[in-house]
Parts: sequence; structure tokens; C-alpha cells
Amino acid sequence: MRRRVSELCGRHCATLLPLFLFLIVGPTETQVPQAPPVRSNPPIQIQIGHSVVPLNGPWKFHTGDDPRWAETAFDDSSWESVDLTPAEGSHDADVGLSGYVPGWTAKGHANYSGFAWYRFHILIDSPAGEELSLAGPPDVDDAYQLFVDGKLLGSAGDFSHATPVVLSIQPRMFPLRSLPSETPGSNARDAVVAFRVWMAANSLTGNPDAGGIHIAPSLGTTTGIAARYQVEWLETFRGYVVDAVEPILFVLLAILACAIIPFDPNDSAYGWLAIALVTTALVRANQAFFFWTQLESIKTFMLAKEVILVPLGLAAWTMAWRAWFRVERAQWIPRVVAILWALYVAAQFILWLASPRTNGFLGALSVLATSARLAFVALLLLTIVSGAKRIGVGAWLDVLAALLIMTGLFAQELSLLHVPSIWFPFGTGVPRTQFAYAGFAVVLFLLLLRRLRGFAQHHHQIHA
Repeated sequence: MRRRVSELCGRHCATLLPLFLFLIVGPTETQVPQAPPVRSNPPIQIQIGHSVVPLNGPWKFHTGDDPRWAETAFDDSSWESVDLTPAEGSHDADVGLSGYVPGWTAKGHANYSGFAWYRFHILIDSPAGEELSLAGPPDVDDAYQLFVDGKLLGSAGDFSHATPVVLSIQPRMFPLRSLPSETPGSNARDAVVAFRVWMAANSLTGNPDAGGIHIAPSLGTTTGIAARYQVEWLETFRGYVVDAVEPILFVLLAILACAIIPFDPNDSAYGWLAIALVTTALVRANQAFFFWTQLESIKTFMLAKEVILVPLGLAAWTMAWRAWFRVERAQWIPRVVAILWALYVAAQFILWLASPRTNGFLGALSVLATSARLAFVALLLLTIVSGAKRIGVGAWLDVLAALLIMTGLFAQELSLLHVPSIWFPFGTGVPRTQFAYAGFAVVLFLLLLRRLRGFAQHHHQIHA
């Protein structure tokens, strides 16, 4: 998953600490000792003052898995080279982390999932006695273990099972206390950094550049890496804070909708609206919970979102807008909604149990789930158009609210139409869905107030 060096870091690094980057390709006779004969590739020398150096590579890369690939003396000369240097202005499509590069599926390994390894042989030239640390890559599909000179330093995800348990990718800081001592007469230290990466098969779905490390790790002094670590956590928090605020607004709107029910107990719109609002609030809150904590695996996250909450939300929103726009004559809609909901839940549950690419049957289920979503789109649009025609010009605010919520509910379909998925106000990436939901909350609040005012006026006229 998902929880993903940020643009904020690039903007503020100069104020956090003086960062100086020096990358010198290849060893020199006077400064760098010869690489051990078992290594066919010369190390890349990096010089560290009070600085942080992104390890863009070139890395040696190989799909598959073998514990020997963590060893310092392993000969990786036959492996392919992978450059993690990002294009200028590149960022991920989630919260806008800068430095994003496509994964292995876009680099000759399409449809591959499972284990893969990255290796990087470096000579580190740093001030004598300076403590060094490494910042883990903040965007990886889907989990990784870090080895330095053959020793496991840490991980993101749980590798104690045959199939790793994927948790959100969060900023990680690894102290490098096990590096060899400096070479006499030089501050250079020789090290091999290796990442063992795991990607689940379902991460391939709908992601044409999935696979492995998307943002390069960084090496530097402990003070420098600590500063970067803090900035990356700040960016992670800022990227999902709206996902934590919007659910509160949605729950308050659900309470307001329920408060209207006594004024018009025969109108089912308010009950359905409350259910839809709470369901969508849970989807958004679970997003922040997953990326801010390590209490939920990606498997549990997908069960809650794709199998339970999203199908329920689509059904509830369809029924809510049918009642809101008073399209009661279409008696067939509730039956169709129930059938679509059941098919969608069944398809998503089977896909959740097994990879959608295991065989043709599961591939067909993926098509079925997509078809159910498109059918919900058609039903909602039909309801909106029918209701707008009946109400007339005065329905423009109601139509706006319905279109805004649909923008969030069907984000993946809009992305397929190449609608921009992320904007950068104040330097922080904000997804299109968050804008749509924020606008929807304001519009729906106005609509509910308008209806409350209408009930109040009617009550006053009766008792006048």
C-alpha cells in the first residue's frame, strides 16, 4: 500500500540544517581503497559532512528471492541496473511526495509480483567519529527489509510469515552502528546496502507503474537524517489530516439529517442520507488510521473498505438521492440496488481472498465488480437527471451536491478519464476526492438548513 522525500522537505531543508550533497562516481587512487576482489563492480563513493545524500543509484536489481543476496561478498555484476533518480517535479499521486519514480512493472517486469532485491555498494567519506543513519524509502510497494553488510537492520511490514504482512509504509530511520571502522589515514567506510522488497499481486491492479522502491532512501549524519525523518512524518500527517477532519463533518451532517426526521417521518431521504454519510466517514477515517498507525494490515484495510464500506456506501447514496429527488415512481431502483450491492460484495470478497490475477475466473470477478460500479454511476445519474427535470431550476444546488459526492465515490473512474487527481495548495498534495468532499459538506449543510427553514416556516404558518 498507500503509508509513501516530500516536496515540503525540498522547500524547508535549507532552514532545518545545512545540507551539502556531493556525489563522486568511481574511486580514485589516492582517496579510495580498491574494492574487494569478490565484487566485480566498483563502489560509488559519497562524501558526508553534516549532510543527507539521496541514494539514487544506480542500484543493482533482481527479481526473486535468495538470502545470499544480502551478503556483502555476493557478486551482483550480472544484475540489471536501476536508477532511482526522479524526474524534475515528479511526485506520487496520493499525497504529493516528491522524488517519485515508476516501479519495476514500468521497467521491463510487467505483471510481476513477489520478492525482489536492490543492492548498492558505496564508500562513505564522513567526518571521523560522526554517527550515520539511513532514512528508509517513504514510498514502496508493499513492504521491505533493510540489510547493511549482510545484517538485518529493520523492516517495514511483518516478514515473520511465509507471505509478509503488509502494513502502511511510514518514514523509517535506521542508525548505522555496524559499519566498519574508518580505513587508516582516511575517513572512508565501505558498505553494501540491500533492500529485500515484497509486493502483493493485488497491488498490480489499476497501477501501471507499481513495484518496489518509488522514492530513494537517504544516507547521512544522524542529525541530518533525524531532521529529514521529522519532515517526512510531517508530510505524512499533513497528507491525511483532511481524511481525519472530513469524517467529523460527515458525522455532524448525519446527526443533522437525523434531526430532521421528526419533521417529516414519511421521507426516507434523511435516514438513507445518515447511513450514507456515516459509511463514507468510516471510509475516510480508516484511510488516516491506516497510514498514521501500524495497527491495521493492508488485508484488513481492504476488507473494511472494498468489501464492506464502499459497496454499502454506493447502495446507500443511490437510495438517498432517489428519496431526496423524490423519484418514487421508479419502483425497480431498490431491487436493482440490492442486486448490484450483492454482486459487488460477492465479487470483492472473493477477490480479497485471492489475487485477482490468479486465474481467469477471478479476472472475470474483477470485471464484474467494475461493471457493478459503473451500473451505480448510471443509476445515480439517472436519478439526478430525473429529479432535476421534476424540480426545475431550483434543483441546481441539489444537483451540485450529488455531483460532488459522486466525484469522491468514483475517483478511480475519473482517473481513467485523465481528470487530474491531485493539486498542491500551499505545497502539500491534496487529492481531488478531498476537495470534492469538502465542497459537498458545505453544500449539503446549506441544503439541510434550507429544508429545516422550510419546516419551521410551515410550522409557524399552521400555528399562526
